[in-house]
Amino acid sequence: MSLDKNDVERIAHLARLQIDEADKPEYATNLSNILDFVEQLGTVDTENVDPMAHPSDATQRLREDVVTETNQRERFQKIAPQVENGLYLVPKVIE
Repeated sequence: MSLDKNDVERIAHLARLQIDEADKPEYATNLSNILDFVEQLGTVDTENVDPMAHPSDATQRLREDVVTETNQRERFQKIAPQVENGLYLVPKVIE
């Protein structure tokens, strides 16, 4: 697909981009090359290819979701400057 200067101007307007007049022919060439490559990708036979979420078919090692620490809430709240109803009270920093 070949784009011309008018196509680049229309695309730039839609994207709210300002492109220098001297750069428009280069943009047209580059965008045309990209569209040609996408068109070329569309011709590849993918009939027997399973879709993948990521190109490297790896799985993450996940640990079991288990509590590993004991609850020390009471201990920490005893040494806190101010606590009310199990919540830490802090000074207001934003007006």
